[in-house]
Amino acid sequence: MAMSKRRRAILFRRAQYALLIVIVALIAVFADWEDLRRSFFDVDTAAKMFPTVIQTALVNTIIYSAFGFAIGLGLGLLLALMKLSPVAPWRWIATGYIEFFRGVPALLVFVALSVAVPLAFGLKFDINSTAGLALGIVGSAYIAETIRAGILAVPKGQIEAARSLGMSPGRTLVTVTIPQAFRIILPPLTNELIMLIKDSSLISVVGLTAADYELTKFGRETLSRSPSLTPLLVAGLCYLIITLPLGQLSRRLEKRTGGRKIGTPESSGLGVSA
Repeated sequence: MAMSKRRRAILFRRAQYALLIVIVALIAVFADWEDLRRSFFDVDTAAKMFPTVIQTALVNTIIYSAFGFAIGLGLGLLLALMKLSPVAPWRWIATGYIEFFRGVPALLVFVALSVAVPLAFGLKFDINSTAGLALGIVGSAYIAETIRAGILAVPKGQIEAARSLGMSPGRTLVTVTIPQAFRIILPPLTNELIMLIKDSSLISVVGLTAADYELTKFGRETLSRSPSLTPLLVAGLCYLIITLPLGQLSRRLEKRTGGRKIGTPESSGLGVSA
């Protein structure tokens, strides 16, 4: 007698659980736990990193990421509106910018702002400006596409209703379209912020003083004087202190917006008013 689909699904699920149990058992038996403890869980090394890792490296990472996200959000909104503009040159400029900065490594942008731009134009940026501009320039290319998708996801009925009330196109955009679009795109924008936080580690290619270290640079410098790999673990845990709450926030925002995907008429979560 042929096995039913439900029975096959149950057996397949049980096989997966069994495989996971076998993998965990093999790791528990064959892993050298004492060597792992010495390599990654050196309490003395970790203790020496505090409180500097929190007061300096973690704070700097947050500052660099916040500057970058603020610049990226403002520039991304402008680029999204340019790409939706009926004026063709604006669309060409926005498309060229977005495709270029989504295509080049973020590391090159950091190097350009810290070396090439000062040499070519005589402009000198401080560390906060360099990090904020580099992260903002790269992030804006991705944020622009997210915002554009959010604007396109706003139901046309909302816009038509606003226009029927006598609102100008500009006022409709500012008071109706953009607010609803941002309500739709809050979860993906939170994910973009998480990506910028991780990309902030690229500031380490710029000459930094100890007071300017972010988490990755601080971890690498401490690692060079450490007998173990514990500094990398501590730096990674500090990143999680920032990113895990943001990930939880993204999931809660997604639930509040109904978990709908950008690009569907229902994604705004609002009914069409007449």
